[in-house]
Amino acid sequence: MAILVTGATGYIGAHIVAGLLEGHSEALNLLVRAKDAREAEVRLWRALQLHMDFPRFYGFLESRIHIYRGDLTDKRFGLADQDYRQLAQSTDSIIHCAASLNRRSEKSCLNVNLRGTLEVVQLALRAHGAHGLRRFSHVSTVAVAGMRKNEVVTEDAAVDWNRSDYDPYARTKKFCEHMIRELLPDVPRTIFRPSIVLGDSRRAETTQFDMVQAFVFLAGLPVLPLRAGDQIDIVPVDYVADAIVALHQKEKPAHEIYHLSSGTGSQTYEELTETLAAAQGKRRPLFLPSLVRPFSAVVNSLANRRGRIGLGASLLQVFLPYLVWNTVFDNTRVATELGRRPAPFSQYCYPLLKFSRETRFTYPYQDWPGTPGESVAAGASIAQGSSR
Repeated sequence: MAILVTGATGYIGAHIVAGLLEGHSEALNLLVRAKDAREAEVRLWRALQLHMDFPRFYGFLESRIHIYRGDLTDKRFGLADQDYRQLAQSTDSIIHCAASLNRRSEKSCLNVNLRGTLEVVQLALRAHGAHGLRRFSHVSTVAVAGMRKNEVVTEDAAVDWNRSDYDPYARTKKFCEHMIRELLPDVPRTIFRPSIVLGDSRRAETTQFDMVQAFVFLAGLPVLPLRAGDQIDIVPVDYVADAIVALHQKEKPAHEIYHLSSGTGSQTYEELTETLAAAQGKRRPLFLPSLVRPFSAVVNSLANRRGRIGLGASLLQVFLPYLVWNTVFDNTRVATELGRRPAPFSQYCYPLLKFSRETRFTYPYQDWPGTPGESVAAGASIAQGSSR
């Protein structure tokens, strides 16, 4: 029997897969979008090379990984009947991590988040009916809490259907949670809600740069349209993945929903800018919250430009509502279960920014050994993927 993981080639998903491979013994069923078997293997190697060398990866590929080439949004993932039956029969539990993070596209979020999750739920029902499903873990987001301001939000008080949402991503993820509860009432469920996932506290290297680019854009400004004392709930990806793996594998987690966040320990903008300024030998920026409206207008204008400035502005345009809400998400549940809290962003933010600048916001992927250039074509599909 095996654990099915969706979104295995995404940022959080790859950390989860690495944690399962390194810390546990179960086989893994991985759903990967690819034209052929080699492209699927190359995509997975690119996702996991941040975590292990090729010989170790290849050993896992030969012994514990079963790749199913499919698309989350296709009926039965687009698998042949025999492959779909095999997937259902061999799946003992599910970690559903795949999602569209395109906060601008209602179409993408509807297709991947809603239709895709429904396909995963249908597989879960088939597996549960055949032999019982040990657990269904769903990676959601704290954004399901909707529009907030100056709050500490607990897990059970987060979803309020009368509250407006910031974007299609938050709206569809909120409905995904509802769909899983309604359609899988007899399956043990765990819902994980990460806050802003930014970097790895153990290493400077990263393969995910969207939020980093927005943060670098802000870090380079002499004046910030923010309140110095506002908290920003940033959590490292290693803490998120460790929590998901540990609680998914636990026989009886204490709760159904967990905020994977920094909670009330979230740092303020003043704390973070002082850390970055000291590391770079610079002055920290001035804080002028009265400029938030004109700043938003400038960001909206710059977002239409080409180049690095335009990209940074377009990313900031998406994330800005979450930067000014001064809302954190109580993490008492996960901290109690794991026996530790996440590393503060100030401990690893400068190495992360330094690596990102030095590599021009790219990760130096390695080709499949012995076949120079073979992964180039496959690599293009990774960058355009919709999964985490």
